[in-house]
Amino acid sequence: MIHGYIPPHRFLPYLSWTDIAALPDRENTVIVLPVGAIEQHGPHLPCSVDSVISSGVLGKALERLPADIRAFGLPPITYGKSDEHLHFPGTLTLTGPTLLATITEIGESVYRAGFRKLLLANGHGGQPQVLEMAARELRLRHGDFVIVPYHVSRLANSSGKYISEQERRLAMHAGHSETALMLALAPDTVHMERAVANFPPVFPSKVLSADGRPACAWTARDFGPSGVIGDPFGATTEQGHDILDTLADSWVQALTDLFHMQWVTREVESWGYGHQHGHIQQAL
Repeated sequence: MIHGYIPPHRFLPYLSWTDIAALPDRENTVIVLPVGAIEQHGPHLPCSVDSVISSGVLGKALERLPADIRAFGLPPITYGKSDEHLHFPGTLTLTGPTLLATITEIGESVYRAGFRKLLLANGHGGQPQVLEMAARELRLRHGDFVIVPYHVSRLANSSGKYISEQERRLAMHAGHSETALMLALAPDTVHMERAVANFPPVFPSKVLSADGRPACAWTARDFGPSGVIGDPFGATTEQGHDILDTLADSWVQALTDLFHMQWVTREVESWGYGHQHGHIQQAL
């Protein structure tokens, strides 16, 4: 079946339309849309990393979520905006406008079904701006729609205790944390015997980049032929499960907060994008 990492009882497409119409409190029910990518992740990881991690982490969180917190997952968007990796075979990329339209149209369907809270759980570092644009577009159209675009790995987790200082400052792709998570979520796809370490050169302007990360536009090929931007060595399955567990626990709290919270509401003017005349409701 198509639920993948999302527990079946939390997978919205397994309900009939009459089941969905009968759901209580749809306006506070949180709908989770994992958004990943299919792109190269070096010679040791599969191209599906971002899609696996986004759906795997949120699936684990939905599995642990208390029964009284209403939330459902959607099938993930597995293709993303991955043009910084298009020089490598296996990368399948959408354009920004295509991804923007896809997310926006799914969001409209979620709203049309009576839901008013949508989490865009992003697993790919090359597309947060597109998700933010989609969220803003939907908010402009619907003054009572709460859309949260957020990267799955940005919440509190244990990865910091496993990575080096260089990894913390400069790693961006196929490094220690992603490798550990994949060892936990899809171990058969990881080939550590092929692993290589590679970092970008330190950006020469401390004013523009205090930690040395590139402050200019880049593609993965700019930093060498492997596609790796980090150090996967030392990653273990045990570390991966620890990172996954701590991330999932953080997302349980975040989903709980989203379910209970109330946010600014406003009427939408007939011409679409009006001033926000709203009020903040008190939290339940």
